[in-house]
Order: sequence, then C-alpha cells, then structure tokens
Amino acid sequence: MTAQEVRLCGLLLQEHFGDVVENVGTHLIRNGVLTLRALAHETKLALDLVKKSLCVLVQHGMCTFGPGRRGPAGPVEYHINCEHILHMLRYPRYIYTAKSLYGDTGELIVEEILQRGQMTMSSTVKTVADRLTHNMPEGQSMDYNEVVSAFSRLVETHFLQRCPPMASAESSGTGSAETPPAVTQPSNPESHPDCYKLPYISLSGHGKRRRSSEDGEADQRAAKKAKTDSSECGDEGIHWQVNFERFHLHFRDQAIISAVSCKLDQTSGEIVRTMLRMSEVTTSANAAFTQALSANEIFRALPSNYNIARPILDQYLTLLVDDPMEFVGKAGDSGGGMFVVNLHRALANLARATLESVVQERFGSRSARIFRLLLRKRHLEQKQVEDFAMIPAKEAKEMLYTLLSENLVQLQEIPKTPDHAPSRTFYLYTVNQLPTARLLLQHCYKTVGNLIERRLYETKENKRLLEKSQRIEAILASLQATGAEATQLTEVEEMITAPERQQLESLRHHINKLDSSENQVDETIFLLESYINSTQASR
Repeated sequence: MTAQEVRLCGLLLQEHFGDVVENVGTHLIRNGVLTLRALAHETKLALDLVKKSLCVLVQHGMCTFGPGRRGPAGPVEYHINCEHILHMLRYPRYIYTAKSLYGDTGELIVEEILQRGQMTMSSTVKTVADRLTHNMPEGQSMDYNEVVSAFSRLVETHFLQRCPPMASAESSGTGSAETPPAVTQPSNPESHPDCYKLPYISLSGHGKRRRSSEDGEADQRAAKKAKTDSSECGDEGIHWQVNFERFHLHFRDQAIISAVSCKLDQTSGEIVRTMLRMSEVTTSANAAFTQALSANEIFRALPSNYNIARPILDQYLTLLVDDPMEFVGKAGDSGGGMFVVNLHRALANLARATLESVVQERFGSRSARIFRLLLRKRHLEQKQVEDFAMIPAKEAKEMLYTLLSENLVQLQEIPKTPDHAPSRTFYLYTVNQLPTARLLLQHCYKTVGNLIERRLYETKENKRLLEKSQRIEAILASLQATGAEATQLTEVEEMITAPERQQLESLRHHINKLDSSENQVDETIFLLESYINSTQASR
C-alpha cells in the first residue's frame, strides 16, 4: 500500500471507530500480519483494548484471522483488509442507492447493517420496523412483513449476502507443515451454496414506538423480552452483510448509462440499461464484455412506456456500434444481430475523459488539447505537437515541460545510433493511460484525506458550540413532545445568541461543502479503480 492509502485508512478508522481502533488498524496495515501479543506490544495498549478493537474490525469485515506460520498449534495471526476500510468512503452512496431502489425501508436496512457490520435477519427487521414506526404519526406502525419483503428483495438482487461460515482450526490447518499459510482467509461468500438463501423466520407483529420511560426496570424488561424473542426467530447464527461488489457493479452500470445518455440521447441510454440489466446475472464481475444479446431479445425486454419500434431500435443499435466510444459492439448476425456492451472499453473511455478533465482544470484548455492529441496519436515529436495542436512553439514547449514535470506526459528516446547522441536521437512525447490513472488515483486519496482532516478540524474547533446546539435541540424536542407552550419554546431557542447562530450556519455550510467534495472525489476514485482493475483482469 502507498503512504496516501495508509493515511486515508487511518483517518477513516479514526472518524468511524476512534483513536484506539485507528492505532491497532494502522499497525496492522504497516506490519501486514501480527499476533495479538505482538500487536499489544507494538501499540503499547492494554490487551483488553486490543481485543475489543480487533473484534470491531472483524465484525465489519476489515480484519481476518487464522493459524499463523507455526500452524494450528501456534498463536492466531491477524491480517487487515484495506479494501474494506476504503469502502467506508462509499457508505453514503450505498445507502442512497438502496433508498432510490427500495425506498426508505431498504435505506434503513442497508444503513443498520453498515453501522453494525453484520446482523441477523430478525434483528434487522425489528430494528428497522421500530425506527420506521417511531417516525410515523401516532397510531400507525410498520408491519414486520413489509420489512421482511424489502429485505428479501435486497437478497434476491444480491445487494445483501450471508456472512461466510467460519472455518474451524482443524479444517484450516490441514496444509503441509512445509508451506504454512501466514493467515487463513475466510471462504469467499459467493462460494457458499446458501449465500443468498433466506432462512425461514417466525416473525410477526409491528414495530414499537420508542418512549421516554422514567422507570429503568421497564427498559430492562423490554431488553430481556427482545433477547428472548430473538432466540425464537429461527435464524440464530445466520448473519448478513452488505455485498459491496454488487453495489460497485451497479455504480459501474450507472456510469456507463449516464455517459451514453450524455453522448447520444436518453433512448440510447435506456437501450444500454436494458442490455446491462439482461446480462447482469450471466456476466462475471471481471468480464470485459457482457453476454451477447440478440436484437429480438433486446426489443422484447425494452420498457413498454418507451414505445420504440423495431426499425428504430435497429437504427439505434447501429448508431451505438458505429460510435467512436465503442460502448456497444456487434458479436454476430443471428437473431437480427448479436450485441454486447464493451465494459472494459467503456471504463477506459470514462477514465480517459476523467484524465482530460483534470488536465484541463489544472493547466488550461491548451494543455488539455496537447494531452488529448498525445492520447490519440500515441507518439509525437515536439515539432509535430506544435503543428497538430496549432500552438506557438514557445507555449507548446512550456506546456509539454509542465505536463512532463507532473508525470502526466512521458518522454521516450529512440536513438538512431548506439552512442545515443542527442543529434541522432528521436525524442517522442507520449501518454501512458494506465500509469497516469494510477498517479491521479494517489492524488485523489491525498485529496480525500485532506478533506477528512479539514472536517475533523472544523468539528473540533467548534465542539463547544455544537454540543450546546445539540443540547438545545434535545430540550426543544422533549418540550414539543410534552406539548409545551410557544413562549417556552421561544425562550429555549433564544439560548443560542445571534452570533452563535450565524457561526453555526457557517459551520454547517462548510461541513456540507466538504462532504459534497468528498463524495465527488470518491466518484473519481471509483472510476479510476474500476478501470485499473478491469485492465489488470483483461491481461
């Protein structure tokens, strides 16, 4: 891992779980594999704190464990999963996607599971039903069956999956003593036969509204009753987690559809959406193409409200195939023509457009023109760059050297003679898209880290004011619940002075701007990561 990724992982762990978990996680990232005793010794933390931190990381799928180099008889070793830590950047996108696809119920289900790492179906249904009931008008409640239905749809579309069963020490230690594994990774969830099989749970009733009870014994009785109920639901030991890969496939498809819609029109985007939806089950995550679909199949699967006639569909498919972006390709002529979505080419074009946009924003439109020219022509001499780009020699030289110093453009020497004499050597400028994408990805990690640090700093500097605002909001909520008079509410609201209110508004504006910037940079990170992974898989 690079230094920027380590820094970003540490900031994410600190923001979500606190300093102790961040300390343990960062040591695991830098050292690779450690035992519990070694981890406690290096972090200089109490053994109990290290255990609790590891439990948190394991609960959220960010840490794995297994027999170490000495085999099953030796101490257990722990290994961090940095990829899952970086996924915390996309938690808001996961939740928003679940809301847009499955409504408020789907949103709360995904939010609860992300907050707790893994949950049983019964506990998820009860928690979500209680939260929805609490926000409903008095006298209304959410039925458990409605939440179960939303949970089932999330599992059927593979957005949720069962946690893989834990391998026993005996099964993990069957390897030869000559090549002991450093860490035994848990089995892949997809390889488990019951990965998407819903258990039968005996759950009926409605969500309960949270009430402020003065009697603590009543709360204890309710907690005991909840424990008793959860033990009778029939899904004990079956935990569910969010399937990040499925969300990433959805993000990738949405990016491709959006690009096609912007390049051509909405109808073209809908045709590509239909092709992606038809092949999402039969196409593997790392495939360069979707499964071939005939024009007849695409025509039958199109939404009826679009009213696209068959000749019009053929024209659109021909237009998509002939487009220079090559998002759609033709794989045969049977069934009116066989068509595929070129996933790798689409991601490469999206990454290319991202690189061009970055160069234009940082160095201006003329530098972007040179960058696009080198991407298209592959190799050019300086004089050719000046002529093709129609830029004066002095300006073109300055822009090329600026891009070269930022490692966005590379210089390749091709000598005519073995002595490499400058007068007998061709100096060609070129752009290697994959290394440039990796370079930009590291810049994005650094930018997100800076945004998180800035947000944490702003929150820390205004901690007293934020706590005061939260206390007053809690008092107002309790007064409104008890039916207090308007004068009482006004008196409480006036506890925050006008300058403090203005400072709070300014702080919220800054925090919202930082959050929005973080989400936008994460979209760029996702596109670049998808392109890099797709390129590595296609080789």
